[in-house]
Amino acid sequence: MRDRAEEILRRLAGDHAKLRDDQWTAISALVEEKRRVLCVQRTGWGKSAVYFVATALLRADGATGPTVIVSPLLALMRNQVEAAERAGIRARTINSANLDDWDAIHADIASGAVDVLLISPERLNNPDFRDNVLPKLASTTGLLVVDEAHCVSDWGHDFRPDYRRLRTFLAELPPGTPVLATTATANQRVTDDVADQLGDALVLRGSLERDSLRLGVLSLESPAERLAWLADQLDVLPGAGIVYTLTVAAATETAEFLRQRGYPVASYSGQSDDAARQQAEQDLLDNKLKALVATSALGMGFDKPDLGFVVHLGAPPSPIAYYQQVGRAGRAVRNADVLLLPGREDAAIWRYFASLAFPPEQQVRDVLHALEAAGRPLSTQALEPMVDLRRTRLEMMLKVLDVDGAVRRVRGGWVATGEPWVYDTARLRRVAATRADEQQSMRDYVTTTGCRMEFLRRSLDDPAAAPCGRCDRCTGPFVAAEVSAPALAAAHAFLGQAGVTIAPKKLWPTGLDEVRGKLGPDVQAAPGRAVGRLSDLGWGGRLRDLLGPDVPDGPLPDDLTGAVVEVLKDWSRGADPWPVRPVAVVGIASRRRPELVRSLAARIAEIGRLPLLGQVEPGPQAPPSGGGARGNSAQRVRALHGAFELPPDLAAALSGVDGPVLLVDDLVDSGWTMTIVARELRGAGAPAVLPLALGVSG
Repeated sequence: MRDRAEEILRRLAGDHAKLRDDQWTAISALVEEKRRVLCVQRTGWGKSAVYFVATALLRADGATGPTVIVSPLLALMRNQVEAAERAGIRARTINSANLDDWDAIHADIASGAVDVLLISPERLNNPDFRDNVLPKLASTTGLLVVDEAHCVSDWGHDFRPDYRRLRTFLAELPPGTPVLATTATANQRVTDDVADQLGDALVLRGSLERDSLRLGVLSLESPAERLAWLADQLDVLPGAGIVYTLTVAAATETAEFLRQRGYPVASYSGQSDDAARQQAEQDLLDNKLKALVATSALGMGFDKPDLGFVVHLGAPPSPIAYYQQVGRAGRAVRNADVLLLPGREDAAIWRYFASLAFPPEQQVRDVLHALEAAGRPLSTQALEPMVDLRRTRLEMMLKVLDVDGAVRRVRGGWVATGEPWVYDTARLRRVAATRADEQQSMRDYVTTTGCRMEFLRRSLDDPAAAPCGRCDRCTGPFVAAEVSAPALAAAHAFLGQAGVTIAPKKLWPTGLDEVRGKLGPDVQAAPGRAVGRLSDLGWGGRLRDLLGPDVPDGPLPDDLTGAVVEVLKDWSRGADPWPVRPVAVVGIASRRRPELVRSLAARIAEIGRLPLLGQVEPGPQAPPSGGGARGNSAQRVRALHGAFELPPDLAAALSGVDGPVLLVDDLVDSGWTMTIVARELRGAGAPAVLPLALGVSG
């Protein structure tokens, strides 16, 4: 059988490929012993070879059903389908990007024409798939593969609630169905958790040494210096690579700056459409790009064996996540450079993402009560007016409750099952504490005086961790730390550009009694402007320093005054100018930062030689201003509806204006304050309302 296995491997990986001992151990356990196996092995070890070779052997020996591979990302699915074809294995995938092919794929599965079916974990709880396809699929599966299995564990760095549904799939498999779980990024706690969920599993854990990677850290003071360094050094870095950023805004800005400096690069994030992501991936694979500037959306599963470098502009929140991302480099080349350029803003970004964790118990109970009281399925949109959670966080919570058996996803939404459910406070606290420890460990990685690869391997509990002899701590710095004056000047000029668009709202949130449907053209705000986003590389840091929740109130600083002037100049004669110059200024009175907003409105009126008509006052029932509420749109609109008052003199002044009014605020968070106040101004006679703010959250 080993000879047959290596013949299949050579079709997959080339004429000189040979199975590693642990690869053969895993294949033998799956094919001959029909066992459950967990492989914790470094990136590039060949985990996919194990399941493709095992699939070919099982199918040749008469396995009736296909191998089912649960994969987290479309990028991984595309790579796997292409790899399977090289080995003569017929692979198909069911995902959100190939809806038109589903019926044909289901028919091919039923006829036995599919050797491998790749699905996302989310597909396991799609009502149609779960109820109509999954039962037969589970009963005929020849091999179940759980790729990136650390996602199963909420101790893992990339926990996904949908992965927990694999427990149900596992329970429905016929006795003796082999199961393979694979990951490159699991410490001992995660390994134990995944193995426990698999049941009686053979754990094959190997060394996490990556002898092709040369690790380094370069601490530069500002975002401008980091961009300038990248512009100076990108063409020196070997081959093609990935530049990781922590936010979508940073990926977009970095790519734009590098393009301006003459580099062929593209940006990649979860907000890119699927066609753009596929094109960017292919262009990098074809070496048409020097780099892909990406968020963590390009992580697990992207496979370019000759990737020459990975640079991080900003540190991921844990050494485990960092190891997973740098593992994309150096799979089939002798040397690849890995560099981390940490930023002072990293901790604030970590805190933001940590704030999206599982909600407090009362909010969870509110959702369960709403579902029980409804007596019918409720969509996520219908639940939003009932609980103050943003949609992504509400959906994540519902998925966890689904896995726990407290709710069930059905056609039309979610229903309560009536099963008893316990809020596991102790476990959630332990997970939060683990996350905090991981963040501190990432800080320690930056400052360690010891070997960096050894540090990462110890973070993943690799017992064989030892100094690598290659990193900047073992042999000294291997890149220049200096930044050229022209590149730094260009970076400062690029990041110093002020101005982002505030898109107007056009639809009210669903599920509200107070308002519904479209915002008519007679009440809408026009597109607005802000100096920058709080997540921007350029103005973001300055705006966070000014608009943070603990920053004392004060008048508009001079540097922000200059930025506002630049925004207004560009708005008046730039690429997308206002149709008519504003004729007056109105402020939105702030409880959190009254002096800042008052001085902002006054300075704009003075500079533009416009009358300052006054301020719209929040009534006693108005929610906190300045980004105090982080809930969903429905809750925000309900709280704001009817909460603002126009003083009589302001209402009288508005009735006589003959042009657009500039509406001024400090921070746009959800955007509903501007929308509702603009409606009030339009109702009082303003022909148009142009929103202007210092910052936009996100």
